Parts: sequence; C-alpha cells; structure tokens
Amino acid sequence: MNTSKKAVIQITANGPYLVSGGLPLGTASIGVNAQGESVQWQTGSDYPPQAEYALCRCGHSANKPFCDGTHAKIGFDGSETASRKPYQEQAKLFKGATMDLTDAKSLCSAARFCDPNGQVWNQVEKTDDPATRANFVRQTCDCPSGRLVAWDKRTGEAVEPEFDPSIALIEDPAEHCLGPIWLRGGVQVVSADGFEYEIRNRVTLCRCGVSKNKPFCDGSHIAIGFNEHS
Repeated sequence: MNTSKKAVIQITANGPYLVSGGLPLGTASIGVNAQGESVQWQTGSDYPPQAEYALCRCGHSANKPFCDGTHAKIGFDGSETASRKPYQEQAKLFKGATMDLTDAKSLCSAARFCDPNGQVWNQVEKTDDPATRANFVRQTCDCPSGRLVAWDKRTGEAVEPEFDPSIALIEDPAEHCLGPIWLRGGVQVVSADGFEYEIRNRVTLCRCGVSKNKPFCDGSHIAIGFNEHS
C-alpha cells in the first residue's frame, strides 16, 4: 500500500504528534530467542485507518496511543534537543571486509537487534564470510531507529529494508514495557518550529515523554517501565 507523499508528522510545542496523510498505524513486538536476544519483528494488530490523528508524546494519555490532552494538565516539556544534522554527519564509520557500518549512537532506541552473534560492530570485520554477512545485514536492518546502517562496499549503497510509509508502535515484552513510535518508509517529521528533519527509512520517536534526545527515542522507556498505565 503506497501512502500519500503528503504524509507528515507535525510535532506540536509541548503537545502531541499530529499525523496526516493517512499513514497506517499498527503494532510490532520485539521477538526474542531462548537466550532472550532480539532476533525478529512480530507484526501485531492494526488500528482502523484514519486520514489524520494525534499521537501522545507526553506518555501520560489515558487513551494511548492517542492524545487526550493530558500534556497540558501535567505541564509537559517537549523541547526538542536532538541534533538536526543529517545522519551521515552524526554517524561514526566502521570499515569492514565487504561491508561497512555507520553508527549514530545518539539515535539508539535500545531494541538490541545489534547484540546477537557477537554484535554487529565485530561482525563487520568478517563480512567476507557469507553467514556472518547475512547476520550482519539482517541485524542492522532490524534496527528500528536507523542508528545502524550497513553499506555495500562494492556499490557504495546503503542496504535498507523495504517499507511502505507506515507507523508501528513498538512493544518490548522481554523488557515488560512499551517502546517508541517507529516511522517506516520515509516519513517527513517537522519540528514544532517548522524545521524539517532529514527523511529516513527508519526513525523512532519518543512516546514515553522522558527521552533526553527528543523528538527521538533514547531508550528511556525501558528504565521507567513505560506501559499503558503510565
């Protein structure tokens, strides 16, 4: 399903994310193996289609994931403090055998897909091995925030999963909490002051209200045990 090119997430000052353009909204859970490692995404349920809707950003709505106006009652401070530099200017480069890895650490949403099989930072050096390369590509592509990106050295191109423009609300059963808002497929995010953030294939926005890297997730939802009753 192709979504309108007008799909936009407009951040409001100390208020919700205003979603327009008919973006599909659903849930996705982090699936783990017997060792508790993040190994696959599990698709959950979909919400009824809406052309426009407002998603809670303060973390305290009684009608999650939608805004119910609680941000005004609690004096939510949604100040955006994240870097506005393009990803490539923020990321550190790790050179590998047949592939490279870029890593913008501040974007980490703590989904932990990077950890299995000896961690992607070690795998990149051994990407001339087909099995290692396959794990490396899968694990970097599963990173929801786009912190990690795999690059094919032969073509010079980034390796990205194919997504239609959509939103998934991440659930993290292993950590007994809810995760961030996962934007997929190149959705424009506009700041409260009108700045247009770089459009990327994978982005995670804070919905617990306590990220120190707003509007992006920094993994704080795990520390506070963010859930439906927060």
